[in-house]
Amino acid sequence: MLKNKTVVLGVTGSIAAYKIANLTSMLVKKNCDVHVIMTQNATNFITPITFETLTGNKCLVESFDRNFQFHVAHVSLAQKADVMLIAPATANVIGKLANGLADDMLTTTAMACTCKKIIAPAMNTNMFHNPVVQDNLKKLNDYGFEVIQPDSGFLACRDEGDGKMPAEELLEAHILREIAYEKDLAGLNVIVTAGPTQERVDPVRYITNHSTGKMGYELAKAATLRGAKVTLVSGVTALKQPYFVDFVSVRSASEMFEVMKAAFADHDVIIKAAAVADYKPKHAVDEKVKKKDGDMAIALERTQDILKYMGENRKEGQFLCGFSMETQNMLENSRVKLERKNTDMIVANNLKVAGSGFGTDTNVVTMISKDCEIELELQSKEMVAHKILDEILRLRK
Repeated sequence: MLKNKTVVLGVTGSIAAYKIANLTSMLVKKNCDVHVIMTQNATNFITPITFETLTGNKCLVESFDRNFQFHVAHVSLAQKADVMLIAPATANVIGKLANGLADDMLTTTAMACTCKKIIAPAMNTNMFHNPVVQDNLKKLNDYGFEVIQPDSGFLACRDEGDGKMPAEELLEAHILREIAYEKDLAGLNVIVTAGPTQERVDPVRYITNHSTGKMGYELAKAATLRGAKVTLVSGVTALKQPYFVDFVSVRSASEMFEVMKAAFADHDVIIKAAAVADYKPKHAVDEKVKKKDGDMAIALERTQDILKYMGENRKEGQFLCGFSMETQNMLENSRVKLERKNTDMIVANNLKVAGSGFGTDTNVVTMISKDCEIELELQSKEMVAHKILDEILRLRK
């Protein structure tokens, strides 16, 4: 994902410095070229050799270190970097950068960088809320730095409050959002539905399906990484909420229908990847539930057809993509759905193909539009999501 990308990590003198070793490893596993610059104080918490072992690159600390091939290191790294992240960022380094001071390798490199610079403050909660620190953070924001707000919790100094460095996964997500993909969806509003709906039968039982939401979540993440403003409308899943999306949680088909009815007109691309339960109890759960020979018999009625409603009420220029789960006659049934529900594309799954459908990390799909059918071989749902977005861009032109 990050092949041929260069990330410069600036590490300062905070106890949270040890977390950056894990972040470094995460980036290297994505084939990223990682360079670490440490302040002298940071070396009291973690050693440069840790980062050199992980990255295969010299960890820079001293501005006048002579043990390298001759070049102006802070300038050459600054020119090479696709993004620079300073984490943890102490009050000291924040103050230096906000006021134009460059007296070590980290601050001189940051001053020379023209790429996006991201900063993650980590310190005692009272220090973080000191008006001077807050003013310096505002200055950095005004100068184009992206400031990641710290987490709140139990700090190393035994205080409770905000000032805790965010999880490495969030730091990585900020980097990925900046450099992982070209921003070919920038300016587009995308709404994605994902996961199963649940139709309540009684206080214990409900009607649902085997959807896990993985495909829809990957689509939401991929669209975000490619620059779109994304809303994810999700049924009940065990998945972690993706970073940087507007997240709406629903349970029933009627809840999802009401959310989509209110919101979809404001979006350029609508992707219905949710597996909505086809039926719900006809009567309220407290009304008559008939039993015969000990078995429960429930009168059912169909849930709202969300995709059909959007197809009938879409605005000119909107792109509508639906999903089709089939066990037989996949292409024929999906083409009928494409026409009947007035969509631009149907992504068809054959649930009988190994590695496809619910609960897997891979998928085998066929993208069906009015002019073509494109069958994708078995691959990760992450890659499938990007192929779907590629085809949506092609069809929108």
